[in-house]
Amino acid sequence: MTLTKANIVDTVYARTELTKKEASNYVNEVLELMKETLEGGEEIKVSGFGKFEVRRKGERLGRNPRTGEEILIPERKVLRFKVSQVLKDELNGKR
Repeated sequence: MTLTKANIVDTVYARTELTKKEASNYVNEVLELMKETLEGGEEIKVSGFGKFEVRRKGERLGRNPRTGEEILIPERKVLRFKVSQVLKDELNGKR
């Protein structure tokens, strides 16, 4: 099963006294705040879960797999997630 935004909204709705619309608004606000933070170049740390950060990948040479022709891959930003040791341990049954 894949956790979706709709699943998150349903879970927040079920576990709180919020209406479904309010739960949806809160989830959307949190996700929007996270997006704005990352777009602003800041990182997000969630204790016991992990850290999200945007990194720059420099320009580099690549190769077209079909033709073998070299191409220049432009610089870009990538999102990186590093899991916390606490969550790693829980996933591996150490806690």
